[in-house]
Parts: sequence; C-alpha cells; structure tokens
Amino acid sequence: MQPVLAQPSVLEADEWRARVAVHETRVDRWTTPHRDRRRRGETHPVLDFLFTYYSQPPGRLRRWHPGPSIALAPSPAGPAPHSAWRWYATDDRGVVRLDTGAFLADREDTVRFVRRLLVATASRPAFTGCFGLHEWAMVYRDRETRHALPLRLGPEGTDAVVEAHPVRCSHFDAFRFFTPPAVTHNRLRPTRETQHDLEQPGCLHAGMDLYKWAYKLGPATSGELLADCFELAVELRELDMRASPYDLRDHGYLPVPIETPEGRAEYVSAQRGFAARGAVLRRRLVDLCDELLAEA
Repeated sequence: MQPVLAQPSVLEADEWRARVAVHETRVDRWTTPHRDRRRRGETHPVLDFLFTYYSQPPGRLRRWHPGPSIALAPSPAGPAPHSAWRWYATDDRGVVRLDTGAFLADREDTVRFVRRLLVATASRPAFTGCFGLHEWAMVYRDRETRHALPLRLGPEGTDAVVEAHPVRCSHFDAFRFFTPPAVTHNRLRPTRETQHDLEQPGCLHAGMDLYKWAYKLGPATSGELLADCFELAVELRELDMRASPYDLRDHGYLPVPIETPEGRAEYVSAQRGFAARGAVLRRRLVDLCDELLAEA
C-alpha cells in the first residue's frame, strides 16, 4: 500500500517573507564579509574554505527554500519568486510548492546516496581520539605548506608531533591531502569506495560535510536546515584550524595545542559537543530524505 502523503502547509505571504528576511540576515553574517574580501582581492585562511572547497555559491546559500512540506501563498504582487526557480510548481491559485516528483526524477540517486551515507555514519560510535592530526599530516615533511601561514612549532616540531601520535583519519577527503610520507602513519586507508564503511560521527570533516549534503539535497532542504548545517560547519572549521599546526593568532584565532595533554583534552571536549549537534542535524537530513523518497 502506498503511503498517504500529507498536503503541504500553506504559508501566507507575510509569513514566508519574514522567513526569507530572517534567513538572509542570518547568512549575511558570513556571506557579506566573504563577498567584501573577494572584491578587495583578499583571502581568509579559515573561512574561505566554506566557499571554495564547498561548491555552494554565497548567493545560493542566501536563497531561502521552504522544504517539501510547505507551500507559499501568493502576495498581492503575484506568486512567490520560487515560481521561476527549478523544481517548483505553481497552481492556478498562485500557490507555489516544491515539485517533488520533478525533483526526484532528476535527483533520486543523490537522495538515496546521501541517506545511505548519513545512516551508516550515524550507526557508529563517535571516535574522539584523532586530535585533528589530519591537518598536521597534510604538511608532514613538506616545506611547501598548503596555507601561507607560519607553523606554530616550525617544520621539525610539526613533523615530531605526527611521529609521536597515532594518526587515525577515517575521512577520505581529508586523507587524500596527506603528504606521501604521512600516508604510512595513518592506521586507516580510506577511499571513496569505503566512505560508507568508515565515516563516523566524531569526525570534524564528517560534521562539516553535513552542510554539503544539505545543499546537495537542495532546493528540497529548508533554508532553516541549510543555515543550521552551515553554522555548524563554520564552527567546526574554526576548531579544525585552531587545532592545526598553523599559527592563526594574527587572524584572531587562539590555538588548541593538541601536542599537549591540555590541548588534546580541549579538542576532545569540543569534538564531543559538535558530534552531539551533528547527530541532530544528521537525523533531520535523513528525515528529509525519507520524506522525499515516500513519493518515489
């Protein structure tokens, strides 16, 4: 028996306009400074990553979507602007909603891939013994660092940290940037093919990637969920770089010195908090996938 699908709730124009305004104000906290830096030809060693490694343009991040369970009533000026956007449908009353059937016709494989990965990741306990050493492994025995920043401990001191601590990176998109000498220090050999088998919820990069999966599911992802995932990614990226071998104090970031017992304890405490927040967002994304696939 096919499930009975609920009709979307209809937001009046003043309601969805208010949500649009709240969303734009929220993400402008990050998108406006990024655009200003780009106009000036400036780079940011921490925050640029969120707009370069992740392919979502700032303009799309700023665009609010209602999600599949909400439709948008017309304003006196006409239908919501979403009516002109891909995968939206407008009825004869001017009410706009996501055309889930059209979306799935193009993106069902993506929805199923994301769901499978997120469910597999959530099924594992969070591992909190990596201490962010992936960033150190990316510069190990390499005098050409990935960022134009000084190393807090210098090249030899950085190499010594990698050699003194077990490296256990489970995230392929971090592992693939290891220097060749660092590869042998990693206890795991993650590949794209083993991504579903290895990703675990304590990994900072798996937490940051919730933002990637949120926009990969767009425009089905609500603006609120997308912004929640982006905000978590920002905070994770900041911890990731504060715990890295780079000296970011001139940019306003105090180090988390994972080469010390105190620094490792600080890192693990923050990592556990982020893992708990990520679990909630991961569940929301899985629920979104289920809602979409109910119409497949």
